[in-house]
Amino acid sequence: MNTHFEDLKLSQNIISGLEKQDITIPTEIQTLTIPTLLTGKDIIAESHTGSGKTLAFLAPLFEKINSGKKEMQAIILAPTHELVMQINNQITLLSTNSTLPITSTTIMGEVNIERQIKKLKEKPHILVGTPGRILDLIKKKKITHQTIKTVIIDEADHLLERNEAATIKAILHSIPKEKQLCIFSATINKKTIDIIVPFMKDPVTLKTAPKTALNPNIEHMYIVVDQRDKFETLKKLIAAVNPQRALVFVSQSNEIQLVTDKLNYHKLAAASISGNTSKEDRKTALTRFRSGKIKFLVSSDLSARGLDVPEITHIFHLDFPNTSNDYLHRAGRTARGNFSGTSIGIITHKELAAIRVYEREFSIKIAPKKLFKGKLESF
Repeated sequence: MNTHFEDLKLSQNIISGLEKQDITIPTEIQTLTIPTLLTGKDIIAESHTGSGKTLAFLAPLFEKINSGKKEMQAIILAPTHELVMQINNQITLLSTNSTLPITSTTIMGEVNIERQIKKLKEKPHILVGTPGRILDLIKKKKITHQTIKTVIIDEADHLLERNEAATIKAILHSIPKEKQLCIFSATINKKTIDIIVPFMKDPVTLKTAPKTALNPNIEHMYIVVDQRDKFETLKKLIAAVNPQRALVFVSQSNEIQLVTDKLNYHKLAAASISGNTSKEDRKTALTRFRSGKIKFLVSSDLSARGLDVPEITHIFHLDFPNTSNDYLHRAGRTARGNFSGTSIGIITHKELAAIRVYEREFSIKIAPKKLFKGKLESF
């Protein structure tokens, strides 16, 4: 398997740009994807969270973009505002570091549409956006979709399995058939494949593991408590493990602010993001979290989708996830890149059955723990 970016047929500009981010060795998914994407083939790529999927499609996309042409050449679709901004920030960074004049803009709902239309008049090379607003601007003929040569769908399982499938189909129908279509996710199942394959031409499937896998650098554990003791247990766990930065997952959106307020009351600096949080408040919360001004971010499953903060050391599940897919994406917010991390479920006896299911699904051990004299210990 290739171990250097030079072997993947990337230009020296891009390799130098990656080096400025201290990225010198490609990850497994990057090694598989970059040369395949450069050939123009359609791709279905699956790799565990934190494995470097964003650069797996951005690096070869930079190679394919003709910066001499002032026209829209690629669309990247993502499910949340946070992920759109994260991808666009990486494009800006790579453009600066590689000295390649590749431009991009973000296209999202809840943002002034006239301002976005003004940006589109500048003909950015790459559009990064959420499907609804992208389709809206295609219909308004503000996106010159005839020049689009590459479409990338990030977090494809989420976008295609839920209510965005019809929107994405409409976008793909509007773009020339000669386009290259690539989808990326940590989990890609049959339903996703059935929806997207009709739009693809002889797609190449690339996986870093024979079945859906979790990052091996994550340690999994759980502690059993009564429902009424969950928050108190969270507080004691925080004191016991002293996380550098942690995500706290809460399933019920109406409970997210309550948990955040309780953490702040106990001098545990926290903020929250959820579907009910305004775009500006979500942006502020994430900025404070990334900078380390707060150590705890309380979130719903959707809001943390694709969130990449390398310094997250711990995941706390105050409500245990309902599906193995949700567990994979939650736990995958830690151990980004070469870091390690810990996922701790605070569960009731009723939730024990899910532990066994997830252990079988991902071939992992979720170890039972207990709190004793302020320390987290094994049984």
